[in-house]
Amino acid sequence: MDRQPVEKKMRRSGRDPHAFSTHLAAWLATVLPAGALDPDVVVHEGVEANGLSSETVFVDATWTENGRPQAGRFVARVAPAAEDIPVFPEYALQDQYDAMRLVAELTDVPVPRVRWMEPTGEVIGSPFFLMDRVEGVVPPDVLPYNFGGNWLFDASPDEQRRLQDVTVETIAKLHAIPDASSTFGFLTPREGAEGDSLLARNLARTRAWYDFATTDLGRSPLVERGLAWLTANLPETHETVLSWGDSRIGNILYRDFAPVAVLDWEMAAIGPRELDISWMVSAHQVFESITTVLAMPGMPHFLREEDAKATYEKLTGIALGDLQWYHVYNGVRWCIVFMRTGARQIHFGEVERPGDIETLMHSRPLLERLLDEVGA
Repeated sequence: MDRQPVEKKMRRSGRDPHAFSTHLAAWLATVLPAGALDPDVVVHEGVEANGLSSETVFVDATWTENGRPQAGRFVARVAPAAEDIPVFPEYALQDQYDAMRLVAELTDVPVPRVRWMEPTGEVIGSPFFLMDRVEGVVPPDVLPYNFGGNWLFDASPDEQRRLQDVTVETIAKLHAIPDASSTFGFLTPREGAEGDSLLARNLARTRAWYDFATTDLGRSPLVERGLAWLTANLPETHETVLSWGDSRIGNILYRDFAPVAVLDWEMAAIGPRELDISWMVSAHQVFESITTVLAMPGMPHFLREEDAKATYEKLTGIALGDLQWYHVYNGVRWCIVFMRTGARQIHFGEVERPGDIETLMHSRPLLERLLDEVGA
C-alpha cells in the first residue's frame, strides 16, 4: 500500500457552486409558499473533510413572505455529473429523500428536515434536494479522526465511549422501524433473480458496482477474490430491517458527543441487521489499518466489534450473528469506493495513474487480512 496518508482535500466535482446561485434563486421562487417573493441565494462550498460521493453545497436563502423578511439555511445534496467520475453508477436522490422523510416521521432519530426535491437536473445540471442545515461537529474523514489533532481523538475515553454507544443506539432505532420491507420497499436492490434473498441481491448490486468501477481502472484480483468467497459462502438471513447503509460516525453530526443529524443515505437498503453494525466497525478498521501502515497510534480501543455487538444486544435484546461474512463484504465495498475515488483523483490530476490500481485502495491491507483469515 502507498504509505502516504489520505489527501487532506479531495476534489469531488468540476462544477463551480457559485455559478448556479441565480438558477437556484429562480427555482426557489417556484417552490416557496404562496406569497413568497424575491428569493436571493448565496452558495458556499460544502464540507471538504467528509464525504466522498455526492456533492454537498451550503445554501443561504432570503426572501419576503407576506411583507416580512424570511431566511433559510439549507444544504443541497447534488447528484454528481457523469464526467466527474461518480462513486456510484446511479444516484437515486428521490430514494434518499424519501428514506430521510420516512425516518423523520417514524422515529426520533435526528435527520435533517428535507424540503424540496428537484429531480430533473434542468436547474443546475444535476438533480438535487434541499434539506435544513443542522449545526454540529463531525469526526473527520480527511485526514481520518484517528490520525489525531481533532476533537474526537482528543476527547476523554468516557466521551469517546458515549459517542460510540449513542451511535449504536441510533442504528438500533432505525432497525426497530416495523415492516421495513413494505415501508422502504423502494430500497429493494434491483439486481438478482426473483426469489433470491435480499442479501444475495445486495451482493449482486455490489458486483455490478465493481464492474462499473473497472471501466476506468481495470480489474482488481483482490476484489474478485473477495467476491468469489462471498458468493460461495452467502449466509442465510431471516429478519429484514432498514439498513442506513453508510453507517459511519463520519456521516453523523454530533453535539456533546450525541447525534444531532444522521446524514448520507445513498447506500440505504433493506437487509439484515448485521450490515450496519459491520459497516460501522469496518469503517473504523479501515482507518486503523492506515495508521498501522504509517506506524501511528490510532484508536484501537474505539468501535471494537465486541463492544458494538454487546451494546446493540443490550439495547435491543437481539444478539447479532457472526459478522465475518459482513466484514469481508464491507472490505470489498471499501475497496470499490477507493477505486472510484482514486479514478476521480487521476481524472482531476491530483495523483498519477499507478501501475498497480490496488495501491489506490487504502483498505487493501484490511481486506487482505480478512481474506487470509477465512482461507479465501
